[in-house]
Amino acid sequence: QVQLVESGGGLVQAGGSLRLSCAASGRTARSAAMGWFRQASGKERDFVAAITWSGPSTHYSDSVKGRFTIARNNAKDTVYLQMNSLKPEDTAVYYCAAGFGANVTLVEYRYWGQGTQVTVSS
Repeated sequence: QVQLVESGGGLVQAGGSLRLSCAASGRTARSAAMGWFRQASGKERDFVAAITWSGPSTHYSDSVKGRFTIARNNAKDTVYLQMNSLKPEDTAVYYCAAGFGANVTLVEYRYWGQGTQVTVSS
């Protein structure tokens, strides 16, 4: 079992930056791949970025590549999502997830956080 707690959401103007954090705990937390997803109002949940604990290997959606950076701190069992050059279309609830898979692009996410709201004003 893995428990996930997100933090760091908020309101920011377009072009600004935010950093989301996801604290993981549980017996298998350190062996899991971690991902960020987002869900805008009235839309489906979309993949944003993922990282493995070892390596690490990373993977991004095309919509955030070059603007967002996923990183992890093994000592703190925490994963971060640094979001730069934010756009109004980045507005969504952001969820942290943990799972297992053959590589960073093939992860079965089993555990989810409660989500944190990110709002980007124009």
